[in-house]
Amino acid sequence: MEPKNNLTHAEWSVMEALWAHPGASGRDVTDALHASAGYHRSTTLTLLRRLEEKGAVRSETQEGRKVFYAQIPREDAALREAEDVLSRAYRGSVSLLVSALTRKQTLPPEELQQLRQMLAQMEGGEDHD
Repeated sequence: MEPKNNLTHAEWSVMEALWAHPGASGRDVTDALHASAGYHRSTTLTLLRRLEEKGAVRSETQEGRKVFYAQIPREDAALREAEDVLSRAYRGSVSLLVSALTRKQTLPPEELQQLRQMLAQMEGGEDHD
C-alpha cells in the first residue's frame, strides 16, 4: 500500500522507528523519537495519527494497548522518494542525478563496481528489479 502523500522528514523518523520495531506502542515510539530527535509525546502521537490517515501506518489493540505497524516496506517508501526527487529536481534524468551526487564526493571503489554491474545488466537486458 502506498501512502496518499510523500512522507515528511518527521514522518520518516516515525517510520524508521516502526520499521525497526514493528508492533511498537505509542510510548515505545515516543521514547525512541525523544531520544533520537527530541520529539515530545504529543508530536509523536500527532505524527502517528497523520501516518495512519495517509495509509502508511496501521494500529491495532493488543493486550489492552495500541500498537503500530508500518503498512509499506522501507524499500517502497525509499523508491517513491527517489522517484519524486528524480522527477522534480532532475527532470527524470538518472545521469543528472548521479552527476550531481558524485560532483562533490568520490565514490568508493566498491560502489563504482556496483554501478558498473548495474549498467552492464541494464545494457544486457537482464531484469534488474
